[in-house]
Amino acid sequence: MRKEYKNQIHQEYEKWSGNYLKEVIERKKEFFTFSGIPVKPVYTPLDLGKAEFDYMKDLGFSGQYPFTRGRTRLVYRKNFWVRSQFSGFGDPHDANSRYKYILDKGQKGFSIALDLPTQSGYDSDHKLAHGEVGKCGVSISSIKDMEDLLDGIPLEKLEELSSDAKVISIIITAMLISIAKRRSVDIHNLKLRIQTDGLKDFIATGNYIFPPRAALRIITDMVQYCTKNFPNWAPITVCGYHIREAGSTAVQEVAFTMSNAIAYIESLLARGLNIDDFAPKFFLFFTSNMDFFEEIAKFRLARKLWSRLLKNRFGAKDPKSLAIRIVCYTAGSALTREEPLNNVMRVTMEALAAVLGGIDVLYLSSYDETYCLPSEEAMKLAMRTQQILAYESGISNTVDLMGGSYYVEWLTKQMEKQVLEYIKKIDEMGGSINAIENGYYDKILEHEAYKHQMDIEKKEKILIGNNYNIMAEKNRQPIEIFKTNPSAEKRQIEKLKKLREERDNLKVKRSLDKLKKIARGNDNLFPPILESVQSYATLGEICGILREIYGQYNEETHYF
Repeated sequence: MRKEYKNQIHQEYEKWSGNYLKEVIERKKEFFTFSGIPVKPVYTPLDLGKAEFDYMKDLGFSGQYPFTRGRTRLVYRKNFWVRSQFSGFGDPHDANSRYKYILDKGQKGFSIALDLPTQSGYDSDHKLAHGEVGKCGVSISSIKDMEDLLDGIPLEKLEELSSDAKVISIIITAMLISIAKRRSVDIHNLKLRIQTDGLKDFIATGNYIFPPRAALRIITDMVQYCTKNFPNWAPITVCGYHIREAGSTAVQEVAFTMSNAIAYIESLLARGLNIDDFAPKFFLFFTSNMDFFEEIAKFRLARKLWSRLLKNRFGAKDPKSLAIRIVCYTAGSALTREEPLNNVMRVTMEALAAVLGGIDVLYLSSYDETYCLPSEEAMKLAMRTQQILAYESGISNTVDLMGGSYYVEWLTKQMEKQVLEYIKKIDEMGGSINAIENGYYDKILEHEAYKHQMDIEKKEKILIGNNYNIMAEKNRQPIEIFKTNPSAEKRQIEKLKKLREERDNLKVKRSLDKLKKIARGNDNLFPPILESVQSYATLGEICGILREIYGQYNEETHYF
C-alpha cells in the first residue's frame, strides 16, 4: 500500500472515529464476538497491517497452500458441498424407511444416528438400555440389524455414508464391510466416513466407555487397519461439534479439536505409519453457530491452521494431507423451544455461514429438534434449505466470497492467535490425553456454559421469543410432534433373543476368545472384531470383552 494512501486512510479514519467514539462513550456500549473478541465499528486496510496480515501467506488462492480460500481450486463452481442428513430412530426397519425418504427427496447421503445404548456399547436387551432403545438414534446390536437398516439402499450410489459411532466405530465399520461383501459391492468405491473420534466424548458428551488411553489404542487400530486395507475411506473425523455444543467458544472449538487431532496423528506415527498415508483421510467436524462472521472466519482458519500444522509440525508433503475436508452441522444448541418456526431462520443463517466458510459436507438441524426427533416435514424443509442455497442463491458463482473482507481477515488473524495459545498450553501439559485426565477441558467448558446461560438470563445475549419479544403461550403456533414407534424396543429385544438362539454360539465363543487374547497384546483389534461380527457376536458382547480387558472409565468431577 502506498504511504500517502495509507496516511490518507489514517487521517480520514481518525476524523470519522472521533465522532463515533464520542457516541460510544455516551451509549456505554461495546461489541464482542461470541468468543469474546472485541469488535471495532469499522475495519480498513490499516487493521490488516496491524494484524500482520500477508495476502499470500494468510490468504493466497483456493486449492493452494494454506487453503484458507478453499480446499479445491474452483470450490463450489465445480461441485457443490455434499448435502447430507443425520438421521436414525427406532429399530432398523423404522430408520430404513426414513433413509429411503431422505434419498427420495434429493439428498445425496446420510449419517447413521445411533441410539444411546448402542453408542455406550450395550445391546438393546441390557438392563441399562431399558427405555432408551431407539430414542435418539437407531438401535444396532448385530450385523443382522445392519442388514435390515441398509436393506434396499444402493450403497455404491451414495455420495456419503457415515455414522456418529465413536470408539465403537471399529465394530460398526466391521459390520458395514461385511454387508458390502455380502452384496458383492466394491468396498473400495464406497464413500464411507466414520466419526471414530472418541476423545471428544471425554471432553463433551460423556458417552465414553473405556479409559482415554485404551480408547486411543482402539481408535488407532481402526484408522491403521483402514489406511492399509481401504485407502479410499475416511476412517476418522475429528469432532469439535460436541465440544462447542457443550459450551466452548468458536476459538476453543478449533483449538481443542486440533489438539485431539494431534493426539491421533502422533499415535499413528508411533505405529510407524507415514504421515501422507493417513492424513488425507482425516476430516474435521465443526458446528455452525449464530455469530455469522465469526463462524465464517472459523472454517477458513481451520483449513489454514491444519495445513500449517501438517506441513510444519509433521512434515507432510502431499497436498491432500494439507487440504483438510470439513464437515459441518448447524448448532442444535442455538435453537429455541419457544416459537420453533423461528429456528428455520436460525438454521438458514448458520447454513449460509458454513457455505461461505467453504465446508465440504453439510447437515442441517430441523426446526422441531428442541421438541423431538425431526418430523418428515421438518426434515424435508432442512433438505430444501440446502437445495435453495445451492441452486438459487448464486453463492457458487465465485470462490470465497468473504476473501479480502477487512473484518473477516482481521477476525481470522485474531482467532488464529488465540487458537495457537490454547494448543501451546495443551502441548505443555503433555497433549490432549493429559488435558482430559487432569480435568482441563472440563473446567473451561463448565465456565463457558455457565457464562453463556447467565448472559441469556441477563439479556446480554438476545434470543428472540425466549428472553426478548416473548409471545404468550396461548398465541404460540403448535407444531407436529414426531414420536418414535413405542414397540421398537420390544421388537429389538425379541429379534436379539432369536439371533442368540439360531446362531452358532460355539463359533461366537471362539471369535470372542480370540478377541480377548489380542486385546491383551499389541496386535490390531480390527481382524478379530471383524471375525466376531461375522460370527453374529453382538456389539454388547464385543464391548463386554473390551471392558473386561480395559475397564470402564468413570470420570472425576472437576469444579471450576
